Amino acid sequence: MIRTLLVRGLLYGLLAGLVAGAFAFAAGEPRIDDAIALEEAAGAAEPAHQHEHDSAGGGHEHGAEVSRGTQKAGLFLATGLYGLAIGGVFALVYAALRGRVGPRSDGGLAIAAAGTAFAAVIVVPFLKYPANPPAVGDPETITSRTVLYLAMVGVGLLAAAIAVTTARRVPGGPWARWPAAVLAFLAPVVVASALLPGVDEVPDGFPATLLWEFRLVSLGTQLVFWAAFGVLFGWACDRAQRPARAAVPA
Repeated sequence: MIRTLLVRGLLYGLLAGLVAGAFAFAAGEPRIDDAIALEEAAGAAEPAHQHEHDSAGGGHEHGAEVSRGTQKAGLFLATGLYGLAIGGVFALVYAALRGRVGPRSDGGLAIAAAGTAFAAVIVVPFLKYPANPPAVGDPETITSRTVLYLAMVGVGLLAAAIAVTTARRVPGGPWARWPAAVLAFLAPVVVASALLPGVDEVPDGFPATLLWEFRLVSLGTQLVFWAAFGVLFGWACDRAQRPARAAVPA
């Protein structure tokens, strides 16, 4: 059964990754092009040696080894590989959760697990450390920013685990369990958001509209992926479950 779920996760993860890639290409690439144009314009105003230094670390067409055309083509490869990795991990977690927590139907559990993963792994770190377009962020702080982001991902996963445990142990019906689970999820997220340092490296004069359009597209790409993956994986699980139910004698 685990092998079947793993293959299912890989297949639908790949499909969802390509769907998310199409959304990112249509909605996100124009914003990246605008951000790169701003970065190039800012670099042109700097001393020549400083401009060369920034170009070496920027990864864009001005002195970069990878052209924007290649980057755009590689977007689908990146989202496809992302979908494969997430789909495989999700299938293993789903196999561990199946029959133990969540909705009884396989499809319902898949959608609930995908929604929880989106909230814990994507939304929680996004609220504290949203994505930034090119020309935003100091290259010298990339390690510290990555560590902080991963810390928020860990907080989100911990919060999800606490929420699931709370929902299982709180007595009463859904009207008692769901509010308790939501509060249990929010408590560590709020505490961590207050304790962890903020990151604000947006340069002066960077268009706020472009910044938030990029961030919303980044979040939207993840939403498209998790929605597509949850629906596809859940549909496949429900479809596989029907013959088993029909085989059970009345």
